[in-house]
Amino acid sequence: MRELVETALRWTAEGRTGFLARPVTEQGFGPRDPAGAVLIDAHGQCVGALYNGVFDAELAADAAALPAGRTARVCEVSVAGAEAVQARLTCGGSAEILLQPLSSVPAEWWELLGQGAGVALVTRLNEAADRAVSEVVRAVDPPGHDAARRAGELLAARRPGRDALYSESGLVLVEAYPSAPFLVIGGNGELADVITAQASLLGWGAASVDSAAAAGKLLADHRDAACLVMLSHDPAVDVPTLREALALGIPYVGALGSRRTTARRREGLAAAGVGEARLALVHGPIGLDLGARTPAETALAICAEILGVLGGREARALRDSDGPLRG
Repeated sequence: MRELVETALRWTAEGRTGFLARPVTEQGFGPRDPAGAVLIDAHGQCVGALYNGVFDAELAADAAALPAGRTARVCEVSVAGAEAVQARLTCGGSAEILLQPLSSVPAEWWELLGQGAGVALVTRLNEAADRAVSEVVRAVDPPGHDAARRAGELLAARRPGRDALYSESGLVLVEAYPSAPFLVIGGNGELADVITAQASLLGWGAASVDSAAAAGKLLADHRDAACLVMLSHDPAVDVPTLREALALGIPYVGALGSRRTTARRREGLAAAGVGEARLALVHGPIGLDLGARTPAETALAICAEILGVLGGREARALRDSDGPLRG
């Protein structure tokens, strides 16, 4: 969704008729981008990515047929067999897609997305009347109605997500786009470089620093999105930085090192007044137990642990889980 900001703002400034399309419910398709959405103009031009474009022409036709003055249309789409293969989808699937005129999406939504803020859009649908009313919920807003509380839960998971709620007044679509995780890496070198590359693949930000002061500034500057990955073994860097991250309530705090180094850090933190409850929040030794040996494998193990912690998931094999496969 964030990649649509520039286009949405330009079309709005030009007075161009446009429509925002995104899923309300879906089944199948295999792994997909939870932030997938597409903008469609009156001429059928599509900007964005939704199911690899397999439904673009169909959605463009539905958008063109939306009566003047209406602010929503829910379209049912499906793909299977050879068409799904041709579209390079893992498997076929079906979905209900909400088409909403760009003019009925709050301008604040695009502005906050463009700033990288953690923000959610709550859209109330009256399908019988083809009407949609949207409101913006920011990460810093106190919870209000059920949809706002759900928006807060999705934002807290630090990963884009959508949920459809049903109430007496109809269907409510909640779309959450938290700030992308930002890894503050304490220490430089090959592993820091590989972790930065892995973070980039995930759409995360990352920066490596070699002093406690620089790390503390980054943690404060990116407080809503920061995660700490401590690689330095320098007591003048690791202990004060870990203490600062814990004091700020950073959701992921990890530290690389042997069990002896981990014990030394715990002793230093305890001596600095950090209590047992906060000490238990430090992931050290850092990373999932994947048998990692190389820097690339270690970076994967670290980022995988961060992903699980932010999503509130305990890492285990999917075959040993009976819950939903998608976080």
